[in-house]
Amino acid sequence: MNKLSFVLLIALLMFLSNASFAAKGVYQTSKTFISNAFLGEISEAKVLWLTTEDKAVIAEILQHKYNRMRIRYWQLNNETVWILDEIGKEKPITVGVHIKDKKIYHFKVLTFRESRGDEVRHDFYAQQFLNAKLKGNNQLSQHIDGITGATLSVRATTKVARIALWLDGKIARENL
Repeated sequence: MNKLSFVLLIALLMFLSNASFAAKGVYQTSKTFISNAFLGEISEAKVLWLTTEDKAVIAEILQHKYNRMRIRYWQLNNETVWILDEIGKEKPITVGVHIKDKKIYHFKVLTFRESRGDEVRHDFYAQQFLNAKLKGNNQLSQHIDGITGATLSVRATTKVARIALWLDGKIARENL
């Protein structure tokens, strides 16, 4: 191997090792997402205390145990905002879900910590969730297309959407 080939190989290896970190990032803060949802008006966070039954429903959606005792959310009139995390492959993905009139009004990956699968942060992906509702079986009312190489990220974000809609419905039922 000549010197030029060796230098090019080292440069390629450095590029590839840095490329895996490029997917990670904070794309929007929770505070900004909430502020945008309520047109600059930020309400105080509310706390929803979860019952054993609530945790069972959430665990069924997630397909793993859910141990949290409470979830913070923001509400203004008939709108709620949820900032939720779910594990992609190994690390949490933080998603903001704005629900208005029992439908997803805005959906955004706020923080992505995995080394792959960050395609879920793009608008073309997030737009698939707009106007989605929750059907009786806790499934979304519309199909979400997968992304090659981001299967676990797609699953995680879809689960977050379902949970946010279910939690919004719970809040609405409690306020009757």
